Amino acid sequence: MKKGIELTVVLILISALSLSLSAQSTVTKTMTRKEAKKWFQRQDWLKGVRLKPHKSIDVQEFARQYQLNQKYWEEAFAFMENNDLQKLHKGKYPIDGDHVIATITESATKDFDKTAWESHRKYTDLQYVIEGEEKIGVCRVSKATVTKPYDEKRDAANYTAKGKIFSAVPGTFFLFFPADAHRPNITPGGNKVVKKLVIKVEVAQ
Repeated sequence: MKKGIELTVVLILISALSLSLSAQSTVTKTMTRKEAKKWFQRQDWLKGVRLKPHKSIDVQEFARQYQLNQKYWEEAFAFMENNDLQKLHKGKYPIDGDHVIATITESATKDFDKTAWESHRKYTDLQYVIEGEEKIGVCRVSKATVTKPYDEKRDAANYTAKGKIFSAVPGTFFLFFPADAHRPNITPGGNKVVKKLVIKVEVAQ
């Protein structure tokens, strides 16, 4: 009788573990490009933020990162929704320890040759111009040539690359994942001051 009860308990535990692993697998499975696009277009993930995602965003990678680190992404978008970004002073705003960090900057844009291509490994960059205008270059790391190898302290590597240049203006935000080399802070002319939000969201491996 005792052995029968023990066997039943073991079977129940195995069944529970199997269901847990199955659920986890479902949550973190990689979406197809089509599935990711549908998920992205619904924009439920914005959680009420009234801003547009830029067309350069890697939708499939965003879907994967969001699934794996949903809590961090929800915190990032909640920060944008719950704060008057125009009234925030420049400086750092920790959102969730070292996992999600917001920074407000106010600085002049630079001539193209004074800026640099970069990428990160530990964090995804959410970049949003609050006031003003700048241009941002975007290129896949796989198509760039390393000029400065990855430095863990800076969480950055630098490159030479031929990417696309986009206008960054209020109303639209960018996302840069580890595979995205980007070149921000380029002047559209006049090197005027830009107020900008950068939220760093820890990358899920």
